[in-house]
Amino acid sequence: GVMEKLGLGPEVLLQENPRLIYARLTGFGQTGKYAKSAGHDINYLALSGVLSKLGRKDENPYAPINLLADFAGGGVMCALGIVTALYERAKSGKGQVIDASMVKGVAYLSSFLWKSQNLGLWNRPRGENLLDSGAPFYETYKTSDGKFMAVGAIEPQFYEQLIKGLGLDSDKLPSQLNFSDWPEMKKKFASIFAQKTQAEWCSIFDGTDACVTPVLSFDDVATHQHNKQRSSFIKNDQEEISPRPAPLLSRTPAVPSFKRDPFIGEHTEEILLEYGFTKQEIAKLYSDKVIEFSKPKANL
Repeated sequence: GVMEKLGLGPEVLLQENPRLIYARLTGFGQTGKYAKSAGHDINYLALSGVLSKLGRKDENPYAPINLLADFAGGGVMCALGIVTALYERAKSGKGQVIDASMVKGVAYLSSFLWKSQNLGLWNRPRGENLLDSGAPFYETYKTSDGKFMAVGAIEPQFYEQLIKGLGLDSDKLPSQLNFSDWPEMKKKFASIFAQKTQAEWCSIFDGTDACVTPVLSFDDVATHQHNKQRSSFIKNDQEEISPRPAPLLSRTPAVPSFKRDPFIGEHTEEILLEYGFTKQEIAKLYSDKVIEFSKPKANL
């Protein structure tokens, strides 16, 4: 309802321009019991049902920072909605309103969890299933130098290469999918991984299909050979590292900016002047706390 209070709701603007695509990105959505309630990623994740699936055995559910509901269920789904509406407009010539709710977005993002319930992937308590840290072959393990390796050897042929790299004999081990042996196997794998450094494990598993990779820190990720070969990260003019835009388009690839990120309010005055606001109007907007500048005292 915020835009309606400003007289800029979709009904008003679509009358002005019927081709307009009006995206409304919220946590709980435009309607419903919680529509006007405050919330954050963890709340949206909780209401979607997804949070109940995240966490280790005998621990509380945990939210993976704020990536799932905010950025995936919210930002990406909203952007996809805009692209879909643009595509539809090319046929109909009409715009429309997009109700992008983070609760519904992250719930839809989790469709795999719903559709695979009858496959036996999620019929055990949280933290005891194939992909939620229950399986010894889908887990992270600490190395002797305090770093970690990520293991995702689900398929039998990949699991066999994991076992070989760990120096074990599969004939002397229980069946890969024997749930009751998983806790003991996790302890065995953990004790072996703890005997070598991350670099030593990389030298063993790199080039194999064991699905074992280093857990890279933000300090190491840009210098890793694979990421360097892919130019996956860029440095701006302040030597700050960030991911390169993705996905990569063959004919019209994104051209990243190598300038530092702007400060909040850095270009506010410049843009408003460009759009015809007077310095007096800008000063009033600033005094009314409608806009911000990067410096407490603006040069007005």
